[in-house]
Amino acid sequence: MSKIETPVNQRMRALMPVAKKLAYFDHAAVSPISQPAYEAITTWLSQASSQGDLCWPEWAKQVEVIRRRAARLINAHHDEVAFVPNTSSGIGLVAEGMPWKQGDTVVTFENEFPANQYPWMNLKSRGVETRTVTVENGIPSIDRLLESCDHSTRLISISWVSFSSGYRFSQSQLQTIVQEAHQRGILVMLDAIQGLGVFPINVAELEIDFLAADGHKWMLGPEGAGLFYLRKEHLELLRPLMVGWYSVASPFDFNNIDWEPRPQAARYEGGTQNMVGLLGLGASLEMLMDLGASFNSSSIGTQVLHYTQHTQQLLQSVSAEIFGSEYPEHQSGITSFTIPGVALGAFRKKCLDSGIVLSYRDGRLRISPHAYNNQDDLDRLINVIRSTK
Repeated sequence: MSKIETPVNQRMRALMPVAKKLAYFDHAAVSPISQPAYEAITTWLSQASSQGDLCWPEWAKQVEVIRRRAARLINAHHDEVAFVPNTSSGIGLVAEGMPWKQGDTVVTFENEFPANQYPWMNLKSRGVETRTVTVENGIPSIDRLLESCDHSTRLISISWVSFSSGYRFSQSQLQTIVQEAHQRGILVMLDAIQGLGVFPINVAELEIDFLAADGHKWMLGPEGAGLFYLRKEHLELLRPLMVGWYSVASPFDFNNIDWEPRPQAARYEGGTQNMVGLLGLGASLEMLMDLGASFNSSSIGTQVLHYTQHTQQLLQSVSAEIFGSEYPEHQSGITSFTIPGVALGAFRKKCLDSGIVLSYRDGRLRISPHAYNNQDDLDRLINVIRSTK
């Protein structure tokens, strides 16, 4: 059996209905949901339509099970995990909740996704400066990042995996960034949306301060359900952006109005949760973890990297030009490329017409296969390239 069509690949493919029709290479944008997520969502719809809120207590119990599952995935305590509707909301909790002072600075890379730039730029009116570090050929420099920090820097905010080049910081690199930052009294925020669910990350070992990731990409959940992590020691540092009935220590004691915030990250959730979205996300997380995703190793990540490397070799064989790192320790599920002499926008449309789903971003084509994609999917893409040239 090849490195591409492994037992993990075949088991997972059977749980992805999209694979019956499409060669889906766009998990870095919006993923199709898994069969377990579909079943969890349809079960909720049936219960909600036929029983109303009679099932609410059971849904709430399931959400807390999912909170613990998400915490296990990153090696956090469940009290350090809050559910958020998207990565932007998680980053916003930090941007708007920090006790900023006039003259503070935030340092980030120039090629970050807008969700990791605008929240910091929005702090300008409060006297906070955002410094962006230049990036060459899609490969961020840790030295440049740290050189851009000084006595005014309160926070570094970076992506674990670049949405455009696919460059992935290794665990040792993340450890270097966090250690160097903490030695200078700087906190670290990690946008993990392009890696979480595939690659291992141990937040307890790394001592990352904040992390956010929506579930609709590599975690194969529906849109509107993601997670936010903060080290418990920062609970009193980060002022809740929004509070509601669910923010307090006794949320179901409606007759006793006593402002005592919950001693957990759930204080940032504010009100009623997106039950259906979280149940769908939880089902996909259970599937991924059953297939081998964890905080210290991941057969899902191994499968994705093998597929990425194989894909890049085949793309180069048809004269495609790859953008990003050539080193496996920095590769991810994302490959951006161009095809000399080919109009890429028209090529993408041709792919879509052929049942091949990929993105066209920043003047390049971008494919982002998951662990269930197989050789047949890749052959369909390569055949379209050959027929176009």
